[in-house]
Amino acid sequence: MKKIKTAFVAAFPYTLPIAAGFFVLGTSYGFLMSNLGFPFYYPLLMSILIFAGAMQFVAVDLLLISFDPLAAFFLTLLVNARHLFYGISLLKDYRASGLKKYYLIYALCDETFSVNSTITLNDEVDKNWFFFFVTFLNQSYWVIASTLGGLLGAIFNFDIVGLDFVLTALFMVLFIDQWLKSEKHGAALCGLFTALICLLICGPQYFMLVTMSACIIIFYFTYRRELK
Repeated sequence: MKKIKTAFVAAFPYTLPIAAGFFVLGTSYGFLMSNLGFPFYYPLLMSILIFAGAMQFVAVDLLLISFDPLAAFFLTLLVNARHLFYGISLLKDYRASGLKKYYLIYALCDETFSVNSTITLNDEVDKNWFFFFVTFLNQSYWVIASTLGGLLGAIFNFDIVGLDFVLTALFMVLFIDQWLKSEKHGAALCGLFTALICLLICGPQYFMLVTMSACIIIFYFTYRRELK
């Protein structure tokens, strides 16, 4: 019990900046859903069952058009393919987490990855429980914020134009934070140059999916080589 409490106390401060960002993003998502006529339990359930911030914004449009499962599948793959990279880099860290591993995999997001992949813990903190609480707290912030936005959006009318840029800004902050904390920048540079080359070759409409596919192949074989 003591190690659980110690892990929670250690994890909580790292999630506070994320809570601030999620409050803005989550409430704006809830406002958006409400303004389009969806009741508050839509953002609530989608944040619990899907928990993919960027894809949840995209899913709003998917709910308003004719159902096309194939297009929805490839669009989801395009938006969330970065999680394949996260998963590869966290394989070693999550392997010894027991049953918690399945929740850690399910609820992994950009912000959680940013903390769990760069943190250095002392021997007093149980790493597996620390990972769990970072993951759980971050998802809780998003669920609460999106539900609150849905509830407030049903009562008040807000102009949410421009709030979607917050998501882009948050990704930039996370990239810079990991760049500053990491001693090796090979993966970041690989992603940047691969994206630039694919953009020049494939154009803006298809470059992201091609970039993700190329990075998956590069990182996979790099990971296999490091295991040998």
